[in-house]
Amino acid sequence: MPFLPEEADCKTRKKVRLAYLVSHPIQYQAPLLRRIAREPDIDLTVLFGSDFSVKGYQDEGFGVDVKWDVPLLEGYQYEFLPRVRDRSTVSFASPLNYGILGRLRRGPAHDAGAGFDALWVHGYATANAIHGILAAKALGIPVLLRAESWLKDRARGGLKLAAKDFFFAVLKEIVDGVMPIGTFNDEYWRHYLGAEFPRSLMPYAVDNDYFQQRSREAHSRRDDLLAELRLDPTRPVILFASKLQRRKRCADLVEAYKRLSPAPGVEPHPYLLIVGDGEEREALERQATESGLSGIRFCGFRNQSELPGFFNIATVFVLPSQHEPWGLIVNEVMNAERAVIVSDDVGCAADLIRDGVEGCIFPVGNIAALTDALRRVLATPETAVTMGQRGLERIRMWSFEEDIRGLRQALARATGKIEP
Repeated sequence: MPFLPEEADCKTRKKVRLAYLVSHPIQYQAPLLRRIAREPDIDLTVLFGSDFSVKGYQDEGFGVDVKWDVPLLEGYQYEFLPRVRDRSTVSFASPLNYGILGRLRRGPAHDAGAGFDALWVHGYATANAIHGILAAKALGIPVLLRAESWLKDRARGGLKLAAKDFFFAVLKEIVDGVMPIGTFNDEYWRHYLGAEFPRSLMPYAVDNDYFQQRSREAHSRRDDLLAELRLDPTRPVILFASKLQRRKRCADLVEAYKRLSPAPGVEPHPYLLIVGDGEEREALERQATESGLSGIRFCGFRNQSELPGFFNIATVFVLPSQHEPWGLIVNEVMNAERAVIVSDDVGCAADLIRDGVEGCIFPVGNIAALTDALRRVLATPETAVTMGQRGLERIRMWSFEEDIRGLRQALARATGKIEP
């Protein structure tokens, strides 16, 4: 085959050598990393601290053994850093790696000795993240930071807040830019780093094409899932799918579901499906049994590729969580063209949902408001359908392509070696 000029241009074009330091392969991030790796002028190397998510592990939130059924390591360059400590979970000191400075100095494996042009770090509150940031600055490598933090922090005393202010005063001097995931995260960076600090929106997105395709494919199996769960196809379905932890507040949803009953002892018209597992499951099952209602189904943990089937049979999805910095499952559901109800303590609400348009937003912990939101969405079959259609339109504008634009902008500003 002849060597075409376009190929020559591609091979000679200067690339930005980007290292990405992250704790472990994450199912939501893998498709984004594959997309970044396709950029002709970004040479991406992912440096993982641990491989526990690839091998399978006990998830503390779900309370079950988890092995993701989506490819985590395909389509991009990666390495696992040598470990001092690895407890198959993420905490300040786990995973704990060594040799990060030397690894950054060497650069991409296929271009050893060249060094990296920039380091992107996921999070800042671990020993690995701090190690990576300090190592990069020692080598003169610009650092970009992305995290989920927001100002709706858990309560902290004055001493801890003062320590946090001091930490960010130092961080501001050694980080070259941040990449907010959404509105609340942007407010966080502006608060701690100042309005003039370089920021490039890199929104928390999922693989929209994948979830839209899987949702279409799931329609052909709809009747099978309805039969498996013993559901009357003429009745609406309320769906919860997340870890069964206290902060997810699924108990609020069960109570709101009970209040949909038109009279004592009368079944609500919708079903309630609870997909997931965790520490609260036993209490939730007891709550459901004590309600005397037969329309509640506990479906257990389901892997990522199974969820579109549940989205397909749902009329509305509900995430009533407290202190939920984003809630990526909302992105997934919106790709399935379904209405969503979230609490105002779910971070994505500010960017993805307008009350009464794509779904509803209610004050966290307010069961009466959650019940009202359910009634509003389920008022007519057309109401939920219209909200779902609007949600699909909105989520199409919150995609990996916006992520690429934000990353390129941040790299252009930090390195001067790439066009935004």
